[in-house]
Amino acid sequence: MLFKGKINGMRRLFMHSLTRTIGQKDDIIGMNNLDIVNVLICRPNSRLGNQLLTTPIIQDISSYFPNCKIDVFVRGSAACAILKNYRNIDRIIRLPQKPFRNIIQYLYVWCSLRQKEYDLVINVDYGSSSGKLATKLSKSERKIFGVMDEKLATIYSDYMHMAKTSVYNLRKSLGIDPPINTAIPTLDMKLDSNEKKRGQGLLINIVNNNKATICIYTYATEAKCYSVEWWSHLYGMLKERYGQNYNIIEILPKENISQINFEAPTFYSMDLREIAALIANATLFIGADSGIMHLASSSGTRTIGLFSVSNMDRYQPYGTKDVGINTNNKSLEGILDIIDTFLTL
Repeated sequence: MLFKGKINGMRRLFMHSLTRTIGQKDDIIGMNNLDIVNVLICRPNSRLGNQLLTTPIIQDISSYFPNCKIDVFVRGSAACAILKNYRNIDRIIRLPQKPFRNIIQYLYVWCSLRQKEYDLVINVDYGSSSGKLATKLSKSERKIFGVMDEKLATIYSDYMHMAKTSVYNLRKSLGIDPPINTAIPTLDMKLDSNEKKRGQGLLINIVNNNKATICIYTYATEAKCYSVEWWSHLYGMLKERYGQNYNIIEILPKENISQINFEAPTFYSMDLREIAALIANATLFIGADSGIMHLASSSGTRTIGLFSVSNMDRYQPYGTKDVGINTNNKSLEGILDIIDTFLTL
């Protein structure tokens, strides 16, 4: 693991040095360009949350150019599930999940970016060296490298949120003034009615009653993961305050581990759309900063994200009624007070 971390660190350093002069400014496109048909969105990152955070820019592009065909350049397979019901998606260009084990395929996919001419190419994350490089390599006369706009950052307090930065930048490039003349689309898995109905059935099989349900997700990677003791205290308080009127179930990670020692009824699945469909039938989701937190937000269920080390301004859940909580300055009782408010909305 330590060796892998060093390799990834060297890769990031190399990519940063290679791309530091790329994309000093974004192209001004203008809404008069009605010939935008083929679009490439670059987000070569395999994390579930980062790929879910591209759904607002995909929706925004589709609203301005409803007949466009969108290719997405990603890493791994999460985008295949996330974008299944997006009608404007044409191709998902996938880098292998583990590049060093599939170096020939990895290089081939990079080279494939030159095979198609695009009317517009967008790098979603200004901090992504790989995204900048992909934008540079692609064939297009109009490119948005995702350069951070300090002026927009001073005007809009939510500009730095990863789901919104690229939308603000796109709207500025299109000449829309102000860039926030319409609401920024929220994360959306676009679950269809059959998926939601199946999720309802899965939930009923777990709880076997008609009470509303609170979903919790106790896992997160590395320092974002709260301790067993912390979660045990919170779960005990949740059960005491809400257990009579609400079901409380735990969504398990792919690692199939629990920070509350499996004390609550659980749901385990490797199918992202199935997980989202079950959460869509719940009243509330509570979890630490993770891909599953963003998945819950994309299901349409009210989501509370718990933050202790991550940049909340950049990664907090983004839905119509979602909120992030900095647990460094909020007690467990204070968290329950916020939950009380959510349950009465």
